[in-house]
Amino acid sequence: MLKRYVDKRIRRLVPPGTRTRRPKKLMSLLVKYVSLTTIYFYFFKILILDPFTTKLLSSCCKMSDLMAEKITIVEDLFKKREPVLEMKAIYFMTPTPKCVEAFLGDFEKKPKYKAAYVYFTDYCPDDLFNKMKSRCGKFIRVFKEINISFLPQEAQVSSSSFRSIYSPHSQDKMSTLETLADQIVTLCATLDEYPGVRYKKESNMENAKTLAELVDDKLAKHYELDDSAKKKGKTQAQLLIVERGFDPVSPILHELSYQAMAYDLIDIQDDTFRYKLKDGSEKQALLTEDDMLWVKLRHKHIAEVSITISKLAQMMKKMPSFRKQLNEKTTHLQLAEECMQHFSNNVEKLCKAEQDLAVGSDADGAKVKDSMRTLLPVLLHPYSTYDKIRAVLLYIFSVNGTTDENLNKLIQHVKIEDEREFILNWKELGVPIITSSSFFSRKPTRRDRSQEEKYNLSRWTPVIKDVMEDAVENKLDTKEWPHLSESPAAWNGSGAVSARQKHKPSAQDERRTGSRLIIFVIGGITYSEMRCAYEVTQAVKSCEVIVGSSHILTPTSLLDDIKALSKTSMESFTIEERSTA
Repeated sequence: MLKRYVDKRIRRLVPPGTRTRRPKKLMSLLVKYVSLTTIYFYFFKILILDPFTTKLLSSCCKMSDLMAEKITIVEDLFKKREPVLEMKAIYFMTPTPKCVEAFLGDFEKKPKYKAAYVYFTDYCPDDLFNKMKSRCGKFIRVFKEINISFLPQEAQVSSSSFRSIYSPHSQDKMSTLETLADQIVTLCATLDEYPGVRYKKESNMENAKTLAELVDDKLAKHYELDDSAKKKGKTQAQLLIVERGFDPVSPILHELSYQAMAYDLIDIQDDTFRYKLKDGSEKQALLTEDDMLWVKLRHKHIAEVSITISKLAQMMKKMPSFRKQLNEKTTHLQLAEECMQHFSNNVEKLCKAEQDLAVGSDADGAKVKDSMRTLLPVLLHPYSTYDKIRAVLLYIFSVNGTTDENLNKLIQHVKIEDEREFILNWKELGVPIITSSSFFSRKPTRRDRSQEEKYNLSRWTPVIKDVMEDAVENKLDTKEWPHLSESPAAWNGSGAVSARQKHKPSAQDERRTGSRLIIFVIGGITYSEMRCAYEVTQAVKSCEVIVGSSHILTPTSLLDDIKALSKTSMESFTIEERSTA
């Protein structure tokens, strides 16, 4: 008889102490769990994945990790496959009608495998479960639902769409928010957290409130379902939900930390950096957490990265025994060099104007009295169209909206008369573009960081970092950040310090047992905001900060998404297609 096993969800897979490098650890445990809970007639195993679970596994482990668990064949659920009747197959897939129909097709007429061990990323709706039970239940040996329907991009970053939520023509906004809510719940379950839920209140946008209500309701139902004998109480964690429009500046600025700069200026696709060596040969490298030098350098300022890479190269050249290792570091020698070339050519001059507009003062602390005077040199210089659009947007953000007449002049300067959606469509995110007497947007009060700055061209701090530090210190205004549900005890901010202060990691940090702060940004998150989570976690011993979003942004991708909001044809958001970074 086919039974549904709703485990303690993923919690059995995450024993204490597995918080560092979580994605790889989590998937390793998942694979071993599959191995330990199933009995196979043959030594080797077949693993069948859908597009989403393929991305999920790829983000966390290599084929060698699967082979270590005797999984030697990995197949695509939706592609034609040869039957292997003597073997049993593991199905790891999302609980969607499309996946279930593909699964049923493997067994209804001519079975492809001896038996199936089915693992869903999330709760399987009753209608799909009953369909599988009635039509091919005799082939299913294991049916388990595992809460892991999110993509772990990095150790403290998870991602899971933009157009479906913000387009005025969207017809599936609510279903998209439902999907995001499900993914947030699975993240919380993976972390074994039942957090208090808060959202950023906006006068002209309701998405954060709606998503927060969905998450709070689904969390309550999840933990009731998970353990009916004893209802799980709230843990000492907070979940904050905000919209992309709460900080439009950070995704537009030229950021000078290594990771953000590389993804902004270099053509990096699917985390793959392609480059040519001096001999003309082409190479490619994955920028993932398996690259320890990348992990060490990615959040550092490009100036520090250049010095580190230069010293490393010189040291290795002087020591013949390190020449082989020098070849392994070529990736970052090349990537850092390309970043610096862009910086020297255009970005350095752009950054001064951008920082003055974003911060509202120059490097000496003098207030910018005329933002247009700061913008004009950028418009008159032959920068790229995208760079000029970014500068115009920063000007508009700095003055909290402009007039129709002034905006038309700016659009003519940039020569985007037929593409003004790049600018106008920001209104769909609740960001004021045209000044209106009926709408007043108050700029958030910023923390004083005048003693923290180190680089004149990197004075801007993402607003989300203020939110993180205020939340840890229990200073968030309840009017601006209403509670839908509260944690059992308020944080007192013990151990909280400025995230710019130096803090040496210790074994205690590796075994962090304090509270967790989870922040989800609707509409995408930037690499600079991801960096903030690491900085605050490193500085504040009492709390681990985890950030998540629907996807990871680059300035170019965001501008393209903003422009596309005007298109009338809408694709439905699907977890397979739209939940990746």
